[in-house]
Amino acid sequence: MNELSKKEQYDLEKRQKLDIRKQTKKSGKTRQFLKIGLIVVLFVAGLGVLAFLVSKNPADKTEDIISRNGLHWHPELSIYIKGQKQEIPADIGLGFREEPIHTHDAMGVIHLEFSGLVVREDAKLANFFQIWGKQFNSNCIFKFCNGSEGKIKFSVNGKENNEFENYIMRDGDKIEIKYE
Repeated sequence: MNELSKKEQYDLEKRQKLDIRKQTKKSGKTRQFLKIGLIVVLFVAGLGVLAFLVSKNPADKTEDIISRNGLHWHPELSIYIKGQKQEIPADIGLGFREEPIHTHDAMGVIHLEFSGLVVREDAKLANFFQIWGKQFNSNCIFKFCNGSEGKIKFSVNGKENNEFENYIMRDGDKIEIKYE
């Protein structure tokens, strides 16, 4: 068998210790690199989340705020097509997910039940029609559009109004849409 001299054993142990130090140094650098990389990734992800949240919730102008503590309003909606009153069904906006704009019965009362901050955009009449899945704007109500057959008229509390789908509903409003 080949036995090592004391000098050769000493040199071998020295080389092994040196190799261990090199590996430890390399793994330390690798760990440090991974830590820095992780910090950079988390920082960039945090910036991305912040940018997303800011884009989804732009600062509201003071004049657009209706309430900071929610609201519970009940405007009434009536729709007439060529003199015939149209039913506004119960439970529009209720079901799997309860919308803040909904109906409870077929009486034409729209419930606006918001919590927290409420801005003008939230209370637009267009939102109710979108939830209902029906068309309404200054040109059409349901499938009836301005033309030789008739024209849409829109009034609030007995007064003609030209805001149509952009009208901001208020508590107690009497909203009437006619196609004649």
